[in-house]
Amino acid sequence: MIDDLPARYHEYLERVTKELGEIAVGTFAKFNGKLIKKLSFEEFTPAFLDHAELVKSYYDSIERGDTINDVVLRLVREKSAALILPPPSLT
Repeated sequence: MIDDLPARYHEYLERVTKELGEIAVGTFAKFNGKLIKKLSFEEFTPAFLDHAELVKSYYDSIERGDTINDVVLRLVREKSAALILPPPSLT
């Protein structure tokens, strides 16, 4: 998943076009009630890697049976929305 960042960026661009229409890089638009910015590849890469690490930690916590508080859930949802990704499921 992380190995091919250009492919992940291409998928991101497809999601942006589908959900937000044709907008320029750097333009802001509303998605799921949040104002998000269409990212350049240079901006997308660290955001995607951060999101992937956060989601992995989230699922690891669920697997261990840790309590997940609302702040963590909000952070996961915000980072998912910024990449036009569905938030991870609770199961």
